[in-house]
Amino acid sequence: MQDLLDFLEQRLSQNLPGKKAQIEMAPEPVDGGDIREMEPPPEVNKSSVLILLFPNEDDEMELVLTLRSHDIDHGGQISFPGGRAEKGESPHQTALREAKEEIGVLPDTVTIIGELSELYVSHSNNLVTPVVGFINKRPDFITNPAEVEEVFAVELKSLLHKKNITVEDWDLQSYTYRVPYWDVHQVPLWGATAMMLNEFLDLYREFINKKS
Repeated sequence: MQDLLDFLEQRLSQNLPGKKAQIEMAPEPVDGGDIREMEPPPEVNKSSVLILLFPNEDDEMELVLTLRSHDIDHGGQISFPGGRAEKGESPHQTALREAKEEIGVLPDTVTIIGELSELYVSHSNNLVTPVVGFINKRPDFITNPAEVEEVFAVELKSLLHKKNITVEDWDLQSYTYRVPYWDVHQVPLWGATAMMLNEFLDLYREFINKKS
């Protein structure tokens, strides 16, 4: 496990897969819908999410996800804990504050490993920084029902299995899109969260290939 953390810390300080990995999990227009806008405008909101890792009882690494409450932005969707930055906050500070507010994870229990590539989410005009962190055991989650309906975790290895990735045609905003998603919950893991996750998994694949 420590070898994975050491690898990630080093790898996150180098050139990252970036948009190439992100776009692989982006919805693709089938019949005239808009291609996803990847470049942020000058006036954009800064946000952060926390990609939180912890070891399970079998010493396998798991990743924390949330199901957002239905009455907030992107409600009913799977996401990483996170949200909009407050004035003067760094991406790390935002991610840790939001994780505490949403799922009760205390900032001083999390070791920050590094950051993935930013992702522009045009729907909310947010430029999101994914912050990767580690905690040495499964947290005692305390969900904030105003923001989070459920918190759960999945093994990293399970996300690499092709059987857990599905592609379907969905009607979105009056157009049909071909949508790739992870089928690891009763709600599909798709959209911006899937795009950020795919870049992280590219690094995880590098680690596995390096070991084999």
